[in-house]
Amino acid sequence: MDCKLKESAHNPESLVLQEQGFPEDRGEDGLSESFRLLLQMDMEYEHRGEEACPANSSTWGSKNVQRKQRHWEKIVSSKKSRRKQEKERRKANRAEQPGTCPQHSKRFLKAVTKEKLLEAKHSGPRLCVDLSMTHHMSKKELSRLAGQIRRLYGSNKKASRPFWICLTGFSTNSPLYEECLRMNDGFSAYLMEVTEEDCFSFFPLETLVYLTPDAEQALEDIDQNTVYIIGGLVDESIQKKVTFQKAQEHSVKTARLPIQEYMVRRQNEKNYHSEVLAINQVFDILSAYCETHNWPEALKKGVSPGKGYILRESSCNEESTKGV
Repeated sequence: MDCKLKESAHNPESLVLQEQGFPEDRGEDGLSESFRLLLQMDMEYEHRGEEACPANSSTWGSKNVQRKQRHWEKIVSSKKSRRKQEKERRKANRAEQPGTCPQHSKRFLKAVTKEKLLEAKHSGPRLCVDLSMTHHMSKKELSRLAGQIRRLYGSNKKASRPFWICLTGFSTNSPLYEECLRMNDGFSAYLMEVTEEDCFSFFPLETLVYLTPDAEQALEDIDQNTVYIIGGLVDESIQKKVTFQKAQEHSVKTARLPIQEYMVRRQNEKNYHSEVLAINQVFDILSAYCETHNWPEALKKGVSPGKGYILRESSCNEESTKGV
């Protein structure tokens, strides 16, 4: 449009002819005068562009790349220098404190943890979480159960002697599985066994002991050849004897944690006492016992004060303090 205006300014006759609809005069070569002017203006514009662009434009572009490259190399060199200084500082600190344990990289610690968990599959104690009762649970209860599974697995990773964990009655199409994926990062890569089969068909019945607070017999020791089952049930209405009756139907042995043998009820305002624990709390007790072989120490780790129980020794100390 601008070119046409400039053309018309140089050739007013052409503008008049265009407005009246008459064709312009053409030369011997068949080109109109206005078109000749357009070609001339285009050539002049290209000539001015060549003069404005430096003759060594390729050299100028390469210098810009070199400048950016030098800037990047300075950044990389600075990072390497800081890492070297940090490594020397840590080395000096370890030399000053010879009793401290050497710090390992996250990759090394992750590899050690993975090796321990895989070794537990063949030689460690075995724990089964029965998830076949989740179809009656609410969304809130499923979320709580997914959180308990995450904490259980986290505790097992930190244990010096981990269990081999198996989740039975656990379908990948279930709402609980979706909740576990949503709440627990890397859940699909957990080093544990997952099966849709029921625990009573997946394991030989003679190797099973179902841990339930309604059992009469207390658990005395942990046997390597026994699979200990925890009921994966979060029931806010607290339906009694659900897991106990399920074990009885399949003629499976039952046992309870020795809370009554080593702990006593503590008076509280709500007069609340419960032996029903979350699955991660039960696991913490079993894991602590495997390391210490001491039930009071293990129960102290897993039974929170909110359950209304304290160790017998602590109870005696409280009574003696009140007497003074």
